[in-house]
Amino acid sequence: MLVPALLLLVGIVFLIIAGDWMVRGAAALARSWGVPALIVGLTIVAFGTSAPELVVGVQSVLKGAGELAAGNVIGSNIANVLLALGLPALIMAIPTNMTGVARNTFVCLFATVLFITLAFIAKFTSNSELIFWQGAILFTGIVLYLIWMFRLSKAGIHDPILDEMTEIEEGEDGLPTKVWVSLVYVIVGILGLVIGGKLIVDNAVLIAGEMGISETIIGLTIVAIGTSLPEIATVVVASYRGHSEVAIGNVLGSNVFNLFAVMGATAMTGPVPVEAELLTFDVWVMLVSSMALLVFVLRRQPIGRFTGIVFVIGYILYMLALVTRVM
Repeated sequence: MLVPALLLLVGIVFLIIAGDWMVRGAAALARSWGVPALIVGLTIVAFGTSAPELVVGVQSVLKGAGELAAGNVIGSNIANVLLALGLPALIMAIPTNMTGVARNTFVCLFATVLFITLAFIAKFTSNSELIFWQGAILFTGIVLYLIWMFRLSKAGIHDPILDEMTEIEEGEDGLPTKVWVSLVYVIVGILGLVIGGKLIVDNAVLIAGEMGISETIIGLTIVAIGTSLPEIATVVVASYRGHSEVAIGNVLGSNVFNLFAVMGATAMTGPVPVEAELLTFDVWVMLVSSMALLVFVLRRQPIGRFTGIVFVIGYILYMLALVTRVM
């Protein structure tokens, strides 16, 4: 039990570091070839930041443990709102009145409702499995979303998610400046993602088997928190440095990509089982957390320390509910 748990944590570390290396290397290569920052942001950076969840999802389906994929995405989205916004709010209030936040919050809520709708359709039509056509609908969502973002940028409209994706400059933020170094970053990053994904999926299955619980629970807890660590770390550090405004864009972007890109690509790879417990409890926690965020955005009210405490306590209670589920 101890060895699989340690190997799973090693896999999470591999995913986080390798995903970052791949994005930086690919972005630097694109810049050296004259690709505009906007295109780099809407392709390499956009999909690269969701690489941990995507790798886990695809590898779990290929291994026949698709329950892990659904649990990972739902658990990550819950952690992103309650932890990645709750923790930095304890340090500094997070503003919600920036241009584009309301627009992206509605997109996030729409993606959440669409996923839940497709999951319930799957319950009655395909043995509670998201299959190719449902994955194609979700993935179409991310394609349309990125096209929309491109047009907004061309029209000169500011967007917090787009700003987050296009802020990396060559030579800054750790981007390599030499082509051969960029290639090394990409190759090592891809290999690390494959290795990390395999370590996570293989050992998550082992842990679930030894504990007598489903892969879904492991996906909702350990794996979800692990793949959400980049977002959590980014916003906490940013808040500590007095830049809490990056938190909203980071969280909304991650949640939209998890539901559209990650679940879409995963379901197109193979059937993704959605356990009954997810539909009776977890998806509603995900929806309620998104709606709670929308309330603050519509009121243009900052997420302060008290709300941060409520969010963090809410996440702790959610974890306790999962524990009682398997006892």
